Amino acid sequence: MAHKDSSIQFSIREFQPADQHVVMSMFHEGILEHVYPAFFKAMSNSDHIGVALSISVAGYILGGSSYFQAFLFGAAWAGLIYYCCREIYEEYMTVRLNTDMANIQATYLENPDNSFWVAEADVKGQAKVVGMLAVRGRKGKREDERFDECNGGMRNTEFTQETGNGRYGEISHVIVMFPWRRSNLGSQLTRKALDFCKERGFSRLSVAVSSPQAAAISMFQKLGFIQTISHHSTHVNRWFSKLARINMVELEKNI
Repeated sequence: MAHKDSSIQFSIREFQPADQHVVMSMFHEGILEHVYPAFFKAMSNSDHIGVALSISVAGYILGGSSYFQAFLFGAAWAGLIYYCCREIYEEYMTVRLNTDMANIQATYLENPDNSFWVAEADVKGQAKVVGMLAVRGRKGKREDERFDECNGGMRNTEFTQETGNGRYGEISHVIVMFPWRRSNLGSQLTRKALDFCKERGFSRLSVAVSSPQAAAISMFQKLGFIQTISHHSTHVNRWFSKLARINMVELEKNI
């Protein structure tokens, strides 16, 4: 059961090599836990319900009034949706494990514009890593300039002008272990990232979240982040995202 006490004290510090195992385990679990919520959300969509019913009826008729074949046809459609959901998150995890997460020390701690923090909680007198968040410094054109109405993008025109020196921070890997959710830890980690970006002279802080992560989106919005764009572009074929009803929601906050 998740703690609901926002007064719980956490210690937030930089990643250390000794944290590698627990961080990788947390990352793996934190990404794949979104598969089932995404699947149930997709299957509750009225379009998918209609398709599932139509396919089941077709199976019933083709099977000579067979309820079993009706079930099999409907289950096949549900299986396809589940596959799409899982493929999206597994592919994202694989890409990150082979890029920035392959060497956290070199990627985040040896670059002054990047950082990686872990949060510790006192568990029976011992410090336990229960959360993490990373930030990478970026420079150049806005990421959402890649997306438009032709490829599934929906832009918030409030943020069409780049401000400051063009350098900004990008959040990734914001994960809090289940028992310590609803304890304000995600907000504390995000404020740590905001302070870091302000010290580095960044103009803004951005984050990309998949649409099924409603709690994360709500948290960022409460901290003043504004949604700038929503699009279907993921690490897999765009049709997977459409079938899974998953959008990438990008939010940002000016500093």
